[in-house]
Amino acid sequence: MSLSETSAGVSDRVDGPPASLRVKLGRLELPNPIMVASGTFGYGREMTDFVPVGRLGAVVPKTITPLPRRGNHPWRTVETTGGLLNSIGLDNDGVEAFLEKQLPWLAACGAPVVVSIAGGNAEEFVGLASRLDGVPGIAAVELNISCPNVSHGVDLASDPEMCRRVVAGVREATSLPVLAKLSPNVTSIVAIARAAADGGADAVTLVNTCLGIVVDWRRRRTMLGNGMGGLSGPAIKPIALRCVYQVAQAVDVPIVGVGGIATLDDVMEFLVTGASAVQIGTASFTDPPTAGRLLDQLPAALAEAGVAAATDLVGSLIPPGATAAAPSPR
Repeated sequence: MSLSETSAGVSDRVDGPPASLRVKLGRLELPNPIMVASGTFGYGREMTDFVPVGRLGAVVPKTITPLPRRGNHPWRTVETTGGLLNSIGLDNDGVEAFLEKQLPWLAACGAPVVVSIAGGNAEEFVGLASRLDGVPGIAAVELNISCPNVSHGVDLASDPEMCRRVVAGVREATSLPVLAKLSPNVTSIVAIARAAADGGADAVTLVNTCLGIVVDWRRRRTMLGNGMGGLSGPAIKPIALRCVYQVAQAVDVPIVGVGGIATLDDVMEFLVTGASAVQIGTASFTDPPTAGRLLDQLPAALAEAGVAAATDLVGSLIPPGATAAAPSPR
């Protein structure tokens, strides 16, 4: 179904100046809501042939850890129906190599850089945040406390008090805005998001991958070398939308939506459900120009929705059973 079909009867296209694309995630202000997700965009440089990187709302490069990591044994990725199962294991060269080799290009690319960090415990997160504090070219940090592909990778996103403690520690260690990336593999995403907000998170990113498994029954083995992995792509979009909806209804914290976003309709669905910005992930593998195309399409969609700013659309979903109010003209 097309955007015009889904919005028919809600608002006529309104003539006037283009809608403002600027959004705020707590202390972090972005030029537009189209971001790219960590682990799916490399360090940005390799995507310049496909995406106008400098125009993006923000670039979130591959997660870094205090020391280099080799990652998990192959296979590391398996395509599934409607998605991709991965078990990369946070393969990276460590924070010092990132600062020396990757950040200079990222800092000059033109888009805000949100550095994704991960540690084995709260102390490592705090140490990383402290190391990045004051480094030119970094706009914010995103705490990857929800990676299902490393030992204890989701512990900090499964217990509200542990989540609050790591976020609070990072917030104290750095002046940078802090985003907490949360896991859908929990009983109550609202409880974890509330803990992140209580710890001082400027925003929460919803969600990381859903834990899954693929097997080869003939060989009686799992296809991923690590056994289980994280499912991403269109298959998890309803789960991600549900998480955004639940948190938006219950917690006063800006939300970055991620999970199966590949079309403009996907972007608009996340915005009306409560996300202030979105991240493009798996779609960058299957169709590398996706993020740039969605950014180009967004102004016309906002005009069709009859809003003066992208922020006007955020959280405008009409509750089940409620009567729709007449749209306000721009």
